[in-house]
Amino acid sequence: MLKDLFLCFFKIGAFTFGGGYAMIPLICREVAEKHKWMEEKDILEVVAIAESSPGPIAINAATFVGYRAAGFWGAFFATLGVVLPSFVIITVIAKILDGFQNYRVVRYAFFGIRAGVVALIVKAFITMYQKRPKGWLTYVVAAAAFCLVVFVKLNAIYAILICAALGLTVTLLNRKYGKNEELSSGKEAGGK
Repeated sequence: MLKDLFLCFFKIGAFTFGGGYAMIPLICREVAEKHKWMEEKDILEVVAIAESSPGPIAINAATFVGYRAAGFWGAFFATLGVVLPSFVIITVIAKILDGFQNYRVVRYAFFGIRAGVVALIVKAFITMYQKRPKGWLTYVVAAAAFCLVVFVKLNAIYAILICAALGLTVTLLNRKYGKNEELSSGKEAGGK
């Protein structure tokens, strides 16, 4: 199990450019579909926790998945696996950076990589959108958070905290008034 966690996240770390959001489709495929360490619906929670915790999303996600799959050592080896490729690549590139960035082929390669990263981020957005709780409150909160971050230039950390507080408030109010509803779905639990 520990070897599998290490190799899985090593592969994710080695072959994903563009940071944590670009890794989400690979994490979903490897963790939920291939290894079955978590269910696909849980990946959205992993992303939410990884995004709202201090540190890079990829490292937080690897640590969380590793811990859920195999405890402390699972978290350790999954985190080591996702960090090691970047560490090695950055160390090598730093040694030869001056000559490396001037090659036209390298510039073109990174141009293509950036385009691929955009596609992976769009894929992650679509996947997260499909798995979110459905209902009017979800749309209102998402639109308000987007407007606050993009147009009002509110720090994303504050937007996350506001959204978390709103979700907690709605959940507590639903419980207080005895509503058996999922957050923002408008449907009673159990699919009725």
